[in-house]
Amino acid sequence: MQNLNFPKFDYRFKSTENKVSIFDIIRKKFVVLQPEEWVRQHCVHYLISVKKFPKSLINVEKELTVNGLKKRYDIVIFNSDGSIFLIVECKAPKISINQTTFDQIARYNMALNATFLMVTNGLNHYYCQMDFENEKYSFLQDIPDYKL
Repeated sequence: MQNLNFPKFDYRFKSTENKVSIFDIIRKKFVVLQPEEWVRQHCVHYLISVKKFPKSLINVEKELTVNGLKKRYDIVIFNSDGSIFLIVECKAPKISINQTTFDQIARYNMALNATFLMVTNGLNHYYCQMDFENEKYSFLQDIPDYKL
């Protein structure tokens, strides 16, 4: 897998039936290593190791319903009160981040109401803070670290 624009982390891998899997520390299981999963795992480790979010507040690959359609988000971080702090949309490194990607995470956020959004393909990361009152978002240099 290609190097990404995240710090280096230690991962557990296994190979079965000619497929390589990576251990997901949130789902507590091995998942097939695809390019998007490589980005997702880097992002999860970044959020835990660098931004200091507790594993207990992180959800990975869960289903949600948007406009009657079933969708799956990549990563969500909850606040301790159960509200959503951050949604992360991960793309494979070869996928460029464009308006369609932001439209996708904005649709998800209509159902989830996260304060912060992050979009990454592992090479480029974009961070936004929601302004619900004015129904827009503003770009940030980074997302805030976890605070108790």
